[in-house]
Amino acid sequence: MKTLYLIRHAKSSWEFDISDDERPLNTRGLNDAELIGEELKSLIKPIDKVLCSPAKRTRMTASIILKHLEIPETKFSIVPDLYDFSGNQVMDEIKKCDAAIDTLMVFGHNHGFTSIVNFLGNKRIDNLPTSGVVAIEFDVKEWQDISVGNTLLTLFPKSLR
Repeated sequence: MKTLYLIRHAKSSWEFDISDDERPLNTRGLNDAELIGEELKSLIKPIDKVLCSPAKRTRMTASIILKHLEIPETKFSIVPDLYDFSGNQVMDEIKKCDAAIDTLMVFGHNHGFTSIVNFLGNKRIDNLPTSGVVAIEFDVKEWQDISVGNTLLTLFPKSLR
């Protein structure tokens, strides 16, 4: 059995003249990431591995949420190919994961994450909002064998405010 948690980065700021990958979180993003982290504590299974896009807004989101979950840094990896908006590279990274990893958490971006949620989950969503979390469970032994699974959780900040 494999469980995948997909978490879209929190709301980012557009107020600075910087490259897209260097945009930080704005105040709402910081607050929403805290809300999600606090709520996830009682909802998730123990996490074996965390993968994160190198974008600043994604790293900031992961840092806030993982602090609440008390996941050690040894389980955390920055993966350059997760700075992907189509979802193709994200799927490649997920499918490359070692079979010893049963529970995987991935921090990344839309539109790719909404597409992946709708491709792999059995519940359709219109959009994975910023700070949104979806968990999908697969009855397989190898990540490379995942296909449509059971959507276990959809958690969006709007429902917590």
